[in-house]
Amino acid sequence: MTGVAVTGVTGSATEGTSWALVATVKAPLAHVLGFLAWHLDLGASKITLCFDDPEDPALAALADHASARVQLIACDAAHWQALGGRPERHQNRQAKNARMVYRQGGCDWLGHIDIDEFIWPAAPVANLLADLPADQILCRMEPFEALHDPTLPDDIFTAQAFRAPLKPRHAGLRGPALGRYATILPEGMLSHSAGKLFFRSGIKGLSPRLHGAFIGGERLPGPDFHPGLQLLHFHAQDRASWLAALPFRLTRGAYQYRPEMQAWLAGASADEIADFYQTTQSLQAGAAADLRKAGRLVEARLDLRRRIAAEFAQIPLETLSKKGSI
Repeated sequence: MTGVAVTGVTGSATEGTSWALVATVKAPLAHVLGFLAWHLDLGASKITLCFDDPEDPALAALADHASARVQLIACDAAHWQALGGRPERHQNRQAKNARMVYRQGGCDWLGHIDIDEFIWPAAPVANLLADLPADQILCRMEPFEALHDPTLPDDIFTAQAFRAPLKPRHAGLRGPALGRYATILPEGMLSHSAGKLFFRSGIKGLSPRLHGAFIGGERLPGPDFHPGLQLLHFHAQDRASWLAALPFRLTRGAYQYRPEMQAWLAGASADEIADFYQTTQSLQAGAAADLRKAGRLVEARLDLRRRIAAEFAQIPLETLSKKGSI
């Protein structure tokens, strides 16, 4: 969906083609609840959460909510021993968990996304996947990064404007959207622009990764983005959380793959970083109309607190703070 929309499309877990999700988790309870409530409401048949810290308090808080649709896995020593060892890099742990869940099967499609990513479909997800050609084994979702808006009321993940990658065909939008920082953000994204995927189940030798898949040691060519499946990524919409995560992202996280931006941020002063954030992570009034017209802007309200209250009524919502800790 592009343009103004109020809420996501809902769907039944028993409707049409079945789909599941897997995510490796290290996040506050409120973030986990928002992720679960949203995707259960969309119609996920099963969501598997692999908790990177086996002592994670969010795992303990959710223990009573494990069900046929919500699988909770503690990534403890026994878990990694069964999978052949614990990788040092978190990206490799994510991929290893995804491969484990893919091998378990149980649904027609498995999506591998992160806890701060929310599927935004133009129709029920099951229907969109069911309409794909029978020989298509990957389905790619285009990422739209959440933009900062301090005037919005807290909704756990709080944003209502999401900007897509600004690749060469949209180069004319970079200046209005990014100001003086357009040259160090050639795609207009802080995090990944490759998107995330659904993997068709039952494909012999298929090995899921974060942004792609392999068969027999060879990377599969990635399909084009599905026009009806977008991915809202809450990567940097919270200024304080973004600043706290910045050192890790610059050295071991996603910013390694944005070398121009990485180098500039590593040498910037606090005031320069503040200006960078304000300029690139806010919806600039002069750019909004053109971004919208080009399909590079999604405007969406997720209503996560309401969805959490409906799905997890036993957990008092007032215990969930703005940043998601309890």
